Amino acid sequence: MKIAAFNVKNLGVRKLNKDIVRNNLIKIVSRYSVVVLLEVRDPNDRAMSKFLTELNRHRGNRSRPYRMEIGAPVGRHSYREQFVFFYRQDEMSVIDRYQYEEENKDVLAREPFIVQFRRRSARRMYEFVKKLVLIPVHTKPKDAEHELRALHNVVQDARRRWGTNSIMILGDFNADGRYLSSTKRTNIRMSSRPYFWLIDEDADTTTSDLNDHTYDRIVVFGKRMNDAVVPGSAKPFDFKRAYRLNYDTTRSVSDHYPVEVELRDN
Repeated sequence: MKIAAFNVKNLGVRKLNKDIVRNNLIKIVSRYSVVVLLEVRDPNDRAMSKFLTELNRHRGNRSRPYRMEIGAPVGRHSYREQFVFFYRQDEMSVIDRYQYEEENKDVLAREPFIVQFRRRSARRMYEFVKKLVLIPVHTKPKDAEHELRALHNVVQDARRRWGTNSIMILGDFNADGRYLSSTKRTNIRMSSRPYFWLIDEDADTTTSDLNDHTYDRIVVFGKRMNDAVVPGSAKPFDFKRAYRLNYDTTRSVSDHYPVEVELRDN
């Protein structure tokens, strides 16, 4: 079971109308059992619904189509984004979902749309990955430290709601460079056990030639979840190299690479 998060940089109707962007996004999404897209701007859901149709027309997906869960637009003022999940319906089903809402404060610029999945499989599996909660993250860069501090409360809320520790937090944390130093990160509750950060600190999750920051992350809650991870599987997917794209085409798709991880089946 391969899971990913991908900041697709201002994804809406205009961008998806570009064949080169749409076709590469279809190839990328088709790699995963579940993928959550960040920075989607599609308030009427039309662009994402059209993309789902095109995704399922792809030759490799016709017999194993995807379904979609799309969150409400979140953000401050007039700028709003959505979290959008695509998942293979022969592998996964949705148990429940909810839009997290802060109480009496406004720390998170884009409150997570949280989804709990069940794995469809007759094979023997680790008990803790039969069900899996995914919490997507896209912090505001200048507020990354404060937002990451608040994510511990989000995790606790999901644990209380669903009575589970099978939780993965993933997305664009802006957890590097001038937005979050290694010193500041040590003061964040989520930086220590029972949380496990899976993406290597030296990994480059951006498509830019000007930096090699590890902005995008995958974090799991608890040792049992960490034990379910296939060793060495947590990494960025360098689609520029994989699909032999030039710099301009790569940047037209996104300024980020997806981050991915694989969970054991048995």
